[in-house]
Amino acid sequence: MNSTRTSPMPKEETRTALALAGVWRVVVLNDPVNLMSYVVLVFKKVLGFDEQTARRKMLEVHEQGRSVVWSGLREKAEAYAFTLQQWHLTAVLEPDEAH
Repeated sequence: MNSTRTSPMPKEETRTALALAGVWRVVVLNDPVNLMSYVVLVFKKVLGFDEQTARRKMLEVHEQGRSVVWSGLREKAEAYAFTLQQWHLTAVLEPDEAH
């Protein structure tokens, strides 16, 4: 057996590490339950949006079915998504392919 044989493992591990460390998006999806005013309130409280930004993002969710409300490192994205879910909004994570 040749001990100098290379394995594809390190390359795959590096790719996985980069994917986890890359930029992630927090996406809020439309739902038939929450009032628009409630969504605005949650965006202001959780994400720190001003009134105008919160309303614009809420309208994106309402009219387009989804809105990217935050992007950045995965750990922070997971925290935002979890908090939004605790407020009963449908929030998911997506990798940001552009970064």
